[in-house]
Amino acid sequence: MNLPNKLTLLRVLMIPFFVVCLLWEGGQNQTLRYVSAAIFIAASLTDMLDGKIARKYGLVTNFGKFMDPLADKLLVCSALICLIELGQLPAWMVIVIISREFIISGFRLIASDNGVVIAASYWGKFKTTFQMIAVILLIFNLEALRFLADICVWVALALTVISLADYIWKNRGILTEGGM
Repeated sequence: MNLPNKLTLLRVLMIPFFVVCLLWEGGQNQTLRYVSAAIFIAASLTDMLDGKIARKYGLVTNFGKFMDPLADKLLVCSALICLIELGQLPAWMVIVIISREFIISGFRLIASDNGVVIAASYWGKFKTTFQMIAVILLIFNLEALRFLADICVWVALALTVISLADYIWKNRGILTEGGM
């Protein structure tokens, strides 16, 4: 197993520790919230690092193509669901965000069956960046950061919808191939 794949697996293995630290004592233990933020940041950085290493050294594998996006979705979705549990995010927002991930994953699956690779768009990258910033700010749970966290959440939500519309529009032909 190469280094990028090990980093991807490490990211998945970090998720339970992140969740336990964040939800411990109902999220009231600020020290553990800082620990959970550090774990989330470290896990997020492994995402950036594994991709750069894989591309730079030609270590792209089918396992990595499958697990890397799955690990990202597991990390972010776990964080968002925990934040619902802690009363920091409304469920409807998280449903919109997770629904977008399922729809895009479905598009990619259909496209790959037809030999088409759907690359991440700039909208999707901006969405991910704002989601991660929002999650980190919400994990810190500091009153001084609340306004900034709220702005990041709303921007992430808007980018979620925009990036979904962009993916659907640019790849609308995928759904019509094979008869519709």
